[in-house]
Order: sequence, then C-alpha cells, then structure tokens
Amino acid sequence: MMATTTLSLSFLFLLSLCFAATVRSDPESECVYTAYVRTGSIMKGGTDSKIGLKLYDQYGYYIYIKNLVTWGGLMGNGYNYFERGNLDIFSGRGPCLNGPVCAVNVTSDGSGSHHGWYCNYVQVTTTGPHQSCAQQEFTLEQWLALDTSPYQLWAARNYCRHNLDQARPISQPVTDPAQSGSGFSILDARP
Repeated sequence: MMATTTLSLSFLFLLSLCFAATVRSDPESECVYTAYVRTGSIMKGGTDSKIGLKLYDQYGYYIYIKNLVTWGGLMGNGYNYFERGNLDIFSGRGPCLNGPVCAVNVTSDGSGSHHGWYCNYVQVTTTGPHQSCAQQEFTLEQWLALDTSPYQLWAARNYCRHNLDQARPISQPVTDPAQSGSGFSILDARP
C-alpha cells in the first residue's frame, strides 16, 4: 500500500513539473512591452539608423530589442520613424522580467545617411499575466551620435539599485513575427 502511495505521489510530482514547464514556455506567459519614444525637435534631430532598446529590472536582468521598428513598430507601413519631433510607438511581446522596468539603454547602430539622433525621452509600459501594469518614463535629452557630444551611440538611464554592468539577459528570446530571425538579442552590446 505504501509503495502505491509513493508511486502516486511521485507521478503527481512529475506531472506538476511538466505542467509548470509547459506554462513557463507558453507564449501566453509572455509580457507585453510598449515603448513611446520622443525624438527631439532640434534641427537634424531625426535619424535613419536602427534604434534598439535594453530594458532592465531591479533584479539585474534585461531584455534587448535590437531593432524597435521590426520588433513592434505600430505607426503603419511607409511611416518614417525617429524623425524630428515624432512620438513613435512600439509594442511587442517578450519574456517577462522579474520586476518593473527601472533602467533603459537606448542604442543606435549608426547606419544610414543621418546617423545622429536626439532623443527626448523613452516611456515604457509593461504588463503580463498575473502582473500589475507598470509604467516608467526615462528622460534622455541626449544625442546618440559620433560627431557631437557625448560622442557615443547609446544612452542609459538607471533608476535601479544595481550597476547595469552587472546585469544579465533573460534566457528566452523575443521573436519577431514579421521576420524569420529575431528582433531581440540576449547578446550583450554596451550596457
């Protein structure tokens, strides 16, 4: 009788592990990230470069969206993103971070005929299954350019309690439904 009970409990335990693994890998358990990106109205403030975004949580994890437009551009076909004075909106799914977004790193690949870009701010909204909606605005007011100060193609704002150099990627990739590749990378560029 005891062997039957032990076997039944072992079976239930294994079944619950399988269920937990299935739930974790289920696309329904992904979070939705929405980013509002304001380009400055400064002359030559717009860009043709690919803009990426790293989102960090308070526990030292991040996700990296390498190209916001292909990942989740919502402005429609033929729209010219990151132009002077624009408020561009992006939204897509990805692995849930372990807490609200408390830091960002905006990146530019420096490509295109107008590589310099002036970003006013990035506002990030996050929600997911069994999670409260969280929103945070990150004021940048900075050029991402190699020909003007601060002479770099990234801008980070950190409201987290840890250093971004210590952050590590969440292990699941965010898939881009419009491409066979991914608009998301866990490769660490610059913090």
